Amino acid sequence: MNEPPTDPAQLRRDYRRAELRRGDLAADPVEQFRRWFDQALAAELSEPNAMVLGTSDGRRPSSRTVLLKAFDPRGFVFFTHYESRKAREIAAHPQVSLLFPWYGLERQVAILGRAERIGAAESLAYFLSRPHGSRLGAWVSQQSAVIGSRSILEAQWEAMKRRFADGEVPLPPAWGGFRVVPEEFEFWQGRQNRLHDRFRYRPSEPEEGGSSGGAWSIERLAP
Repeated sequence: MNEPPTDPAQLRRDYRRAELRRGDLAADPVEQFRRWFDQALAAELSEPNAMVLGTSDGRRPSSRTVLLKAFDPRGFVFFTHYESRKAREIAAHPQVSLLFPWYGLERQVAILGRAERIGAAESLAYFLSRPHGSRLGAWVSQQSAVIGSRSILEAQWEAMKRRFADGEVPLPPAWGGFRVVPEEFEFWQGRQNRLHDRFRYRPSEPEEGGSSGGAWSIERLAP
């Protein structure tokens, strides 16, 4: 029986599932994202709304996986603690990146944009839709702060359970959503022999004396 390779250089997979042609693309990148997102749902991928959020403190980049909770032409929404590392970095440097790694479909979508806080009413509406335990967790965790042990976290959890024993858990003052307003998209489809299909959407240049009218230009990129 052949042993699986342990050297990363020997790990190879030839992508053959699909192709991406210019004529198949929607004119609007959010609509194209919706098509692919629906296909990721239909394929029953694990956490298709998981996305890697890239931020920077001005000197070093950082990244982590967060969950997409809403999207529309205005942008892509996720929720977090407003005193977390990512939130502090966004406050200072709002340009961010998102990456959806849909490995099961041999696809990925990369988005560049500007992150901005959403309104309190929108954050509250989502917060109230969360399970009770998740609402308690938002009060327990001072995200990204140093803690001495897990027992401290668990003690805080028990304290919050007692505090909100009546079942009503209000929105924490330092918790809410960000919307990433997209400025550039790239759709990547893996292809055989590493000749992948890549298409980039960027806002069209405005016509002289006017605006672009929300139109996007589409370019094929070398793999």
